[in-house]
Amino acid sequence: MEELSTDDAPPSIGPFSQGILEGDRIFISGQGPIDPESGEIIEGDVRDETRRTLENVDAVLRAADASLDDVVKTTVFVRDMDNYNAINEVYAEHFSEPFPARSAVEVADLPVDIEVEIEVVASTPDA
Repeated sequence: MEELSTDDAPPSIGPFSQGILEGDRIFISGQGPIDPESGEIIEGDVRDETRRTLENVDAVLRAADASLDDVVKTTVFVRDMDNYNAINEVYAEHFSEPFPARSAVEVADLPVDIEVEIEVVASTPDA
């Protein structure tokens, strides 16, 4: 098991890694719309939050020499399902067919005051 870490994504806010490389699988912890330079939640609507979140996911994947193209499964945590369509619009800009398998779950709260958090499982590019 190898820890993945990059300054291009926000640091973990608890006792967990940004990501883990295990064999030919990459597990990325839930990422949110945090600017990695300032450590602050970005300003904007849920589309902006989703875009920044996926940029953070991609940054951790790049630490494993992978990208969003290598993602096989995502879990999207949403504070309000009324934002589902807006999140999907941005999500579709970042992933291509065949789209990863996905779950979307509405949650009452997240560890910081954000609207969306996304975790992924990916394959290493040479798998």
